[in-house]
Amino acid sequence: MSPEADEHDDDAIREAAAALEEARERLASVPPEVVVTNHVMGLYELAAIHLSSEPVDLVSAALAIDAVGCLVEGLGPRLGEEHQTMVDALANIRMAFVQVKSATGAPD
Repeated sequence: MSPEADEHDDDAIREAAAALEEARERLASVPPEVVVTNHVMGLYELAAIHLSSEPVDLVSAALAIDAVGCLVEGLGPRLGEEHQTMVDALANIRMAFVQVKSATGAPD
């Protein structure tokens, strides 16, 4: 490799490290309950995607829903002001699961 290529690679590594450090600093400044709630909503969306896919993937949806349940029920009010919203979202996705499972005729 040429010295210019090595220098370019070194610059790219330094830039990536700086960007990663900046991202870590931003994340550290956000209240943890906000970050966890965002992850809960990501898992909720994952469940919804599997429930609406063709064909429906009940196994994957159930895993995502169970993960939402573990976080929402396990952490409870520690999720902060969005706790009740997360409880409601969990109830809604569980109901959707039952409805989709029933509509597909999948065994219990």
